[in-house]
Parts: sequence; structure tokens; C-alpha cells
Amino acid sequence: MLTEALTRIMRVPVELTVAGRTDAGVHATGQVAHFDVPAAVWAGLAESLLRRLSGVLPADVRVRAVAPAPADFDARFGALRRWYEYRITNDAWGVEPLRRRDTLWWPRQLDVDAMVAASAGLLGEHDFVAFCRRREGATTIRELLELSWRRGLDDVLVATVSADAFCHSMVRSLIGALLAVGDGRRPVEWPAELLRLSARANDVTVAPAHGLTLVRVDYPVDDELAARIAATRRLRA
Repeated sequence: MLTEALTRIMRVPVELTVAGRTDAGVHATGQVAHFDVPAAVWAGLAESLLRRLSGVLPADVRVRAVAPAPADFDARFGALRRWYEYRITNDAWGVEPLRRRDTLWWPRQLDVDAMVAASAGLLGEHDFVAFCRRREGATTIRELLELSWRRGLDDVLVATVSADAFCHSMVRSLIGALLAVGDGRRPVEWPAELLRLSARANDVTVAPAHGLTLVRVDYPVDDELAARIAATRRLRA
């Protein structure tokens, strides 16, 4: 969609690289992408590109900023951390109508203290294969940097999840496991015990996509980009 819009405006083929691919139904307010075009094309469109994009993109896709990137920049492999938020409410009346597309309603009461305790056991570098859908040639070793919970101003429970990278369905599987702890179906120790497995855990329910949003991507300073890309491309084992 965005690739087609850029190609149409630029009048040259555009190949888009994004910081993180999201599952169908997952939102992104902090997505980052890059593309390469001839300098003359960029010079002619730099001032008007943002407005032109707003005119051709569908209403549910917005580009907030465009700018030239350093030569070594890579939106995907240059990222240091990706940040997601997952919104949950278990209010008896359900989700506020204006937030129904980005907030999950959970019908059972949740023990947030138990969810916080269970989350602590998942932090650090592990093989998260129990929480991932395998992809050929892809590693499932990841470093989970943050998994915290807070109450938002609207009293919605918000999980903040950050890692250097995520494998397929990892965040939604982590949330699904922690919901099982929160509503009492599983003990606090259960999510961390799953890290011992060598295959996907069939009893982990993947949380619905619509509650999840990619909110931010962090990058190193410009002169450290090349080193970061080289480190990211090394397969962890």
C-alpha cells in the first residue's frame, strides 16, 4: 500500500524496508521505514511528499514525517529495540467505543501482581521458541528487555514490551500466557517454565491482534549504524 503510493508519487520503482513486520490486525503508531531513490527525485519531491502521501493513502494509514537518512541507515537491521504496547480492559461494560479497535476486553478479573511477577521470569536472553511460530532459517533466541504493566489514565491495563527483536507471534503469545496467569488458570511460574521447551507450546493461546501496537523503534547514533547492522545480521545460537 505505502510502496504503491510512493512509487506512484516518485514515478520510479520503490522498495520499502520496514523496522518490523506486524501480524494482520496489529497496529503501528511508531513504524519506521526507509527506501532508496535517486537524489534528483528526492530533491524535487522532498517538500511536498508528506502532503502528497496524505492525499493518496487510505484513511487508516498516515505518514507523519519524512527525512533523508544516513547512508548506513537500515530500518530493519539497524534497530536497537522495538517497543510494543498491549491494551486490556476487564471493565464489566467492555471497551470504550472509541477504543474498541485497539483494546482487548477480557471477561475475567485479572491479578495484576501475579502478571507482574510472571513477567519478571521472562526477562533476559532466552530461546523463546515456546512463544514463537517457527520460520525456516530464523532464530528464536531473543533478548527481552522490558515486560511491564501499568494502568493508563482511562484505567486500561497496558503492557509495555521491548526487545532487540521479536519472532513471529512472540508478543501476542507472551500476553496470552500472562493473561492465563492473571485470571488464575495458570501459576505464576508457568510462563518462565515454558522457556525450557524446544518447540512451540501448544497450550499457549495467542492474544488477539487488535490489542497490540508497535509504538517505537530505537536506533543508535549515526556513526554506530554500520556496526549495529553487522551485529544484527549475525545469527544467534
